[in-house]
Amino acid sequence: MPEHTYLDATQTAGQAFYQQYHNQGEVVMLNLLKFREVADYSASPELAPATMVSGEEAYQRYMKHTTPFLQEAGGELLYSGKGGSFLIGPEGEGWDMVLLVKHRSAEAFIGFARNEGYLKGIGHRTAALADSRLLPMK
Repeated sequence: MPEHTYLDATQTAGQAFYQQYHNQGEVVMLNLLKFREVADYSASPELAPATMVSGEEAYQRYMKHTTPFLQEAGGELLYSGKGGSFLIGPEGEGWDMVLLVKHRSAEAFIGFARNEGYLKGIGHRTAALADSRLLPMK
């Protein structure tokens, strides 16, 4: 496991994102995901399945929960695929899954991320991931 993991945006990063992308139109988010071998539901025991599941299975539960809220906010999953090791990048560093998600705007993304219904299932994401990166692009 890496020395430091990244699962959530900091307040500083969120403010910088908003300042950079506010009123800029569509934004596409590049998601790099590394799954836990076994999902850790200790932070959200109410979401835990009856039997242990892999991080990848927990993330599938997260996506099933999330997709309606993403679509309601005008977002769209453009690409989802298995990751691997870099062709150009640090040797030995790799990602299990890569996603490209389009949002209508920074404001729409923030609204989606704050949606109470969406947040009720975020524990699946937390349980699933060992590490992640989220890169906004325009």
